[in-house]
Amino acid sequence: MDLVYDRQLLLLGAKRNAELELQEVERYGRDSYRDPDYVSIYGLRPADWYARGVRLLGRTAVECTRDSLADAIGKSVAATAGGTGGANDAVVIDPFAGSGNTLYWLLRHLPGTRGVAFELDPTVYALTARNLAALAAPIRILNVDYQSGLRDMSVAPDPMIVIFVAPPWGTALDREKGLDLGETTPPIGEIVDFVEHRFPLNRLLFAIQIYEKVDPDSIAELGPRFAWMERRVFALNAPGENHGVLLGTRGFVP
Repeated sequence: MDLVYDRQLLLLGAKRNAELELQEVERYGRDSYRDPDYVSIYGLRPADWYARGVRLLGRTAVECTRDSLADAIGKSVAATAGGTGGANDAVVIDPFAGSGNTLYWLLRHLPGTRGVAFELDPTVYALTARNLAALAAPIRILNVDYQSGLRDMSVAPDPMIVIFVAPPWGTALDREKGLDLGETTPPIGEIVDFVEHRFPLNRLLFAIQIYEKVDPDSIAELGPRFAWMERRVFALNAPGENHGVLLGTRGFVP
């Protein structure tokens, strides 16, 4: 019996830590979404990024932010940051990089900025570092946890800091109840507090990836941390299965 290339096989099954062949990437898209080009990242279809030397683990193919969503997040962040002045010399940080595709798109929409990514998993880090080098992407990626990485960063008080926050969701996402931002690993509030403590003088723009349905109490719990906050959901999938971004600022109001 043929394998079904679905979330279970790639994220939790035999293909979790395997580098996927092109036909497997396309089969995952076809079996799960009726679209062989479903895993389009770095602005490229699977056949094109594979030809450039990009490779993904099974789990990364499932967990990566695809181009359509990463593009939408990048546009939202740029629109929020663009009217504040000084966005072109911002520092853009992804503390939980994975494939690094969202950071890639953030830099496309925020030209002139510099990108820094942290990825703790050594296998994912090595593959993503190789992929970004193959694409000559202007991203510095480090194999450290987000707290160590942020502690070692030196940023002058003037530049804006944009932080894309998408830690592992694990059991934080319940298809019925939605996403609990206090149950991610680590919790979103803990990440926000650490960044605000680490960079108290900078204007901060947080872009937190969310699901269409989010536990309202977990959003309310974040509210006092920000000067301004707005939730946006992008209609890219079937109703009830969309992702979006929760934008929050400190030090300025857009």
